[in-house]
Amino acid sequence: MTVTIEKKKQFIRFDPRTKIILLVLSMIVATTTPSLLYECVLILLIAGFGSVCGKVRYSLIGSAVFMALYLSTVFYLENSTGTMHTMFTAWLSLVFKVYPGGMLAGIAVSTTRVNEFLSAMNKAHISRKIIIPLAVMLRYIPTIREDWRYIKDAMRLRDVSPSIIGLFTHPGMTVECLYSPLLMAASKAADELAIASVTRGIENPKPRTCLIQIRFRIQDVLIILCFLAVPVASLCC
Repeated sequence: MTVTIEKKKQFIRFDPRTKIILLVLSMIVATTTPSLLYECVLILLIAGFGSVCGKVRYSLIGSAVFMALYLSTVFYLENSTGTMHTMFTAWLSLVFKVYPGGMLAGIAVSTTRVNEFLSAMNKAHISRKIIIPLAVMLRYIPTIREDWRYIKDAMRLRDVSPSIIGLFTHPGMTVECLYSPLLMAASKAADELAIASVTRGIENPKPRTCLIQIRFRIQDVLIILCFLAVPVASLCC
């Protein structure tokens, strides 16, 4: 039943290796483009990729936040001078270099299943010393997110707010009731995931099998070419 729901949510399935290639290309574009307009195009491509993968709400929110940052940056830089102008420009340059990769990484992690990732990495002949930590990380992030939701729901019954305002108004209670249980749950989840991975044979040296065919398709080639067009355009123009 779970597999059926995931197939309905994800409109087009991409190879996990394609997502890694797109992540590398987005990092290159974010660090080498001479203008923020190219990053705007990159964000639109990432939003389109996320929408096709089934993350429509996530893509819309990510694009809206980036556009708000972009417009506020343009407005502030045109109406400011001095030391604050330099500090704000340096901080925003770091944000704009990290934001596309973070947005795309969130889409890749949430739409990639562990068995697909392991099969794709084995086909790419990647070392197990790299595959195993990444596979555990893919399962670790959703587990911590789920524990965080449970902790927030439980603490709301005690009138402990998980917001930033609650952290400033009642810092001791917030740390004790929210962040301390989260750290304990994170440590416990890491141990359980490591044991479960070993039990399921993640260290088995034989080639893995997967019910889903892991291979490059026409949609993988097209999306890579679309992302590759951004750095090429920035070099030519």
